[in-house]
Amino acid sequence: MNAESVSIRPARREDVASIVAMLADDRLGSARERVEDPLPASYYEAFARVERDQNLQLVVAENEGRVVGCLQLAILPGLSSQGGLRGLLEDVRVASDCRSRGIGEQLVQWAVTEAKARGCNLVELLTHQTRTDAQRFYKRLGFTASHVGMTVRF
Repeated sequence: MNAESVSIRPARREDVASIVAMLADDRLGSARERVEDPLPASYYEAFARVERDQNLQLVVAENEGRVVGCLQLAILPGLSSQGGLRGLLEDVRVASDCRSRGIGEQLVQWAVTEAKARGCNLVELLTHQTRTDAQRFYKRLGFTASHVGMTVRF
């Protein structure tokens, strides 16, 4: 399988378990996600909220009926940058057995193109400081380190 055989489409409710499995498939994600059968209802409630919000797009990369990647694009209105829209990428993941095949790049390029088409003047993303492979990946795609992120958890 390579990126050419992958299609990107809006996520559906039946994709939630595959998406959560990809979110949980690393050291950081495994500590914060709950991969159970059945999945906690909170995941389906969150999916419904995302699906209703016209400024959010949750998409999956699919190959022969299998979900092999995902990302969420948020379109954020604001006053800064002269009232310009910004795109925010979240939860970019590729199934561990499908990495290094161009799928992540295809997803990110889709999101950048979509953000431009929706009138954004920039696209930002956050990646954990320990995810050095992800940082190299995003730099290769033209992203530059520009911010210092901070978090408060509740």
